[in-house]
Amino acid sequence: MDKGLDILEYLSLKATSLSQTEIAAGINKKPNEIYRMLVCLENRGYLIRDEVSGKYKLSLKLFHLSHRHSPVDDIRRASQYPMDELSLDINQSCHLGILYIEKLMVISQSRSRGAISLSIEEGSLFPLLLTTSGKVLLAFMREEERMHLLHRNDLYMSQNVKERKQTLKLLDGIKTLGYCVKDSDSTRSVTDICIPLATSQGDIIGALTVAALTAKSDTTVSFADIVTKTKLAADKILERLGLN
Repeated sequence: MDKGLDILEYLSLKATSLSQTEIAAGINKKPNEIYRMLVCLENRGYLIRDEVSGKYKLSLKLFHLSHRHSPVDDIRRASQYPMDELSLDINQSCHLGILYIEKLMVISQSRSRGAISLSIEEGSLFPLLLTTSGKVLLAFMREEERMHLLHRNDLYMSQNVKERKQTLKLLDGIKTLGYCVKDSDSTRSVTDICIPLATSQGDIIGALTVAALTAKSDTTVSFADIVTKTKLAADKILERLGLN
């Protein structure tokens, strides 16, 4: 299975067809090690082999499979109305992030209706430890899953013992508090207010974050009010998903 996934992932990065030898070199295998897997993937319709050159490329089968049913689409549909409602109520932008291949992926956003608003492109990927949303996702994961991800995280692994303890203490503090309010790691004059989307069974689905422009003159809604309203929006999303 590892060989098959390696082949599919490698070919997905390439714009041209590749030979057996080229694929093998790309995934650090010998050509004879992947022959049977290439035959299998071709027979199952995941790969197309050129009749003349004998080179392989991805078919559209993965595309079709991914569009039959997507949990991400369910979350986006369930979250859009509560997020739009929240954004309109507090006059600030918000976005929803999930864990994707050991990073934070923004899958949905609702922009402030004001003249100035913060927009984050849907589909954007960010390092977990360098975003408020990523820290919240890590904080509310089960301990085993959290440590597994951290041990694969370049930033965490580059830290010394003291720094790692500080990182873990920060994550534990977020979980104890139940949310996170802090200056944005990437944007000046922005305060992130982040609430986890966690089920009653303790599974973390995503993180709902308000990116509050602190330089705005409108101060009618306090950070405490935003926390309360964002929690209500998160509960609505979970309810619409049937998880609350």
